[in-house]
Amino acid sequence: MFILLVLSLTAVSQVADAKVLRDPTLPGQGYVTVSSNSERADSLVLNSIVNSAKPHAVINNKIVFVGDRIDGIRIEYIGKSYVNLSDGRKLKLFQSITER
Repeated sequence: MFILLVLSLTAVSQVADAKVLRDPTLPGQGYVTVSSNSERADSLVLNSIVNSAKPHAVINNKIVFVGDRIDGIRIEYIGKSYVNLSDGRKLKLFQSITER
């Protein structure tokens, strides 16, 4: 009986530990560099950029193309490692992401 109790308590503690771990398949957080309008610096996060025939970016976990709007701000340009916004801001990826 004692062994059964110890085994069940061990299983419960392992399940509790598993809930604390971050899912590695979720997208990472981007990096925001602000050149103006610093009061809205944290509202947009550049998660990733896909360079293809029609480049697009993932901002706040939403796919956007040049000309699209997010939070009322127009996407002006999508480069290899940054996105220019119509309000003068430039969102950049972490350098370690662009070095691959």
